[in-house]
Amino acid sequence: MQTLFLRSLKAYTIFSLTCAMLFVTGCEDDDHDNDDEGHTDADGFILENESGTEVYREFEGAVTGSVALSVGDTLELSVHFLDHDGNEIEHEEEEGDEHEEGELEVSGSNASIAIVEVEHEEEEGDDHDHDHDEEEHGAALHIIGVSSGSTSFQVQLMHDGHADYTSTNNVTVTVN
Repeated sequence: MQTLFLRSLKAYTIFSLTCAMLFVTGCEDDDHDNDDEGHTDADGFILENESGTEVYREFEGAVTGSVALSVGDTLELSVHFLDHDGNEIEHEEEEGDEHEEGELEVSGSNASIAIVEVEHEEEEGDDHDHDHDEEEHGAALHIIGVSSGSTSFQVQLMHDGHADYTSTNNVTVTVN
């Protein structure tokens, strides 16, 4: 009789602890998502040339456009990340929190065909003078055509040692 009671008590205890762990874990994930202000929840990105024309877009895995340049040319492209609706993610500035959006990284290109570099743009003028009519900061890619051929690179938005966003496709660069 006592053995039956202990078995049922053990089963109820395990069931209760399992439910409690699932509840606590579920609450932790919700709190983590709501309190994690520094991370960017991007579903894609666009590359724009100096005149503001979209050259390349990756959104939810679908790609439009292409990157092409001639040997010896340098192409400067600004990078803009997209939210789940395909709209550009605006970075909100808070005092003392100037680079909260993360850092752009590229990898995988063949430097004998094209050199792909990240340039971080800083606000023009004094660091303490915040004129919100100017673009305060962002990221740009410099692609330099070295020799004829094709290469590709991957885009990542890094934050606190991990990628908030990684491109699902490699960006193909054709050098003529």
